[in-house]
Amino acid sequence: MPDAVFFDLDGTLADTAPDLGAALNRLLDEEGMARLPAEKMRVHVSAGSRGLLGVGFGLVPTDSAYPDLQRRFLDYYERNLCVGTTLFPGMMDLLDALDARGIGWGIVTNKPHRYTAPLVEQLGLEKRAIAVVSGDTTAYAKPHPEPLLHACRLARVGAAKCIYVGDDLRDVQAGRAAGMRTVIAAYGYLGDGPPLNEWQADASIQHPSELLGFLGTA
Repeated sequence: MPDAVFFDLDGTLADTAPDLGAALNRLLDEEGMARLPAEKMRVHVSAGSRGLLGVGFGLVPTDSAYPDLQRRFLDYYERNLCVGTTLFPGMMDLLDALDARGIGWGIVTNKPHRYTAPLVEQLGLEKRAIAVVSGDTTAYAKPHPEPLLHACRLARVGAAKCIYVGDDLRDVQAGRAAGMRTVIAAYGYLGDGPPLNEWQADASIQHPSELLGFLGTA
C-alpha cells in the first residue's frame, strides 16, 4: 500500500481539453482562421499554450507573434476555466476509494498556480487533496523531480512509498527521478512523443478504476 498517490491534472485527473480547445478556437476565430476539431487539439493539451498555439498557428515561443497570442489565449482560458472541464469518468469513484482506504492523494501539475488553484476549487477538490503543486510553485517544472518532492514534503510522506499517475512522458520522467513508482494514464492525452512502452513506467491503466488493482487494494 502506498502512503500517497499523486496525479497530474490535465489529461489525468481532469479532462480540460474542452475549455483549452475552446480558448484556441476563439483565438482562431479572431484571427480569421479555421477552427480545429477537438481530436486534433486533444493530443497537444498536455503541452499547454505552447502545444496548442503550435498546432493552431504553427508557432513556437521564439516567434514574434507568439507572446501576444499566448496572452490572449490565456486570458480567455482564465475566464472559462471550468465550463466544459470535468473529472474523467471513474475518477471521483477512485478518489473516494483512496479516501476510504486511508491513502492520501494530491495533485502535481505544470499548470501555473493562476489557473490550477481556481480550477481545483471549482472541481471541488481543494479541501480533499493532501498537496497541490503547480508548475510555478517551485523553481522547477516537470520533468524535474522537485515538484513531486515538494508535494511529498507538504504531505509528509516519503517519495519511495508514493505513486505518480500522469499522461505525459514528462510525468513518468519526473516520477522516476523522484524515486516514485509511476503509472501512465493511457486514457489521457499522451502527447505525440515515443510510444508508451518506451516510457519505462511501472504500469499503464486504461481507466481510473484500474489503479486500485495496481495498488493491490481492489
